[in-house]
Amino acid sequence: MLAYTRRGTGTPLVLLHGIGASHRAWAPVMPALAERFDVIAVDLPGFGGSDPVPPKIEPTPAVLAASVASFLDELGISTPHVAGNSLGGWVALELAALRPVASLALLSPAGLWRDRTPVYTRVSLRIMRWLARHCSRPLSPLLTYRLARIVVLGQVHGRPTRVDPDHARTEIRDLGTCPGFEATMKAAQIRHYRAESSLDTRVTVAFGSRDLVLLAHQSRHLEQLPPGTRVESLPRCGHVPMPDDPDAVAAFIAVATTGHVTRHDIRA
Repeated sequence: MLAYTRRGTGTPLVLLHGIGASHRAWAPVMPALAERFDVIAVDLPGFGGSDPVPPKIEPTPAVLAASVASFLDELGISTPHVAGNSLGGWVALELAALRPVASLALLSPAGLWRDRTPVYTRVSLRIMRWLARHCSRPLSPLLTYRLARIVVLGQVHGRPTRVDPDHARTEIRDLGTCPGFEATMKAAQIRHYRAESSLDTRVTVAFGSRDLVLLAHQSRHLEQLPPGTRVESLPRCGHVPMPDDPDAVAAFIAVATTGHVTRHDIRA
């Protein structure tokens, strides 16, 4: 059983976080989403409160998706909407290939590179992990100050001064303490996502206009997404956009579940 938090009533909506994070990454948008959905924010294996997969099993995005599929079966949830950020977006795509989902809302999904994870992205993530593991104690009190949040969070957030200091401390703590980071990173970096066929669900993708982790020329090969994917942009948001603009992210997810949108770009 994966660790999770659950709020709200209505149609089930499953939230999947990025590498090094936990269900707490979704805290800025949970109140708004819980007004419309039965929101289940999950800790992927090896992150937050969820145990890693067994040592002999490689924690690829497909394996993580299978764990989420089993978890949903245990909860008796048949066809949820799914939203995922970064690694969680890649896992959501793999999940939709395993079981029915009502829709996919993907925020800066990982895996859309040609072959291996680009060196730039790998180095960026590993530097952030090292800093979170070794410097969280001196950094934590400094996050009260706007300048410190700009310096520390600027790689992943488009508007770091908007990030609540306590939320920033939680992000750093989760990244520094999660036991599944190295194995998951190793498993994902030699793979990429490419749709083998169309998915029997609606897929909507948004990248933050200030995403400095997945660079457009390296990690946003949209032709690898399922045919019919709708692609949007989140203005002034970074790779993890939930604290940057909670209202815009919640609205994006809500619209992605219905398919009613005014600005879009359909990939043929």
